[in-house]
Amino acid sequence: MKRILIACGSGIATSTVAKQKISTYLDENGYKGKYTIEQCQVSEVATKSADADFCVATTVVSGAVGCPVLAGLPLLTGMGVDKLYASVKAEMDK
Repeated sequence: MKRILIACGSGIATSTVAKQKISTYLDENGYKGKYTIEQCQVSEVATKSADADFCVATTVVSGAVGCPVLAGLPLLTGMGVDKLYASVKAEMDK
């Protein structure tokens, strides 16, 4: 079971959009039931990342982070989303 963090500035708005898109992608590509997603504020990533397999952040993450962080901005802009999904798949397959 992979644990995924989805982070945005407030932990509510854009992380909800990102969570929906990543969940849909994962479910459509055979990962249903193989992951959990937790939304959080970007300021919480440093502490919560120790227990996560990877994080998708819609804003810049600073500080020491205990897992890989993927740039989630393509989920909002639509530009580069295929590359992001490829990175999500690679993290899921580790």
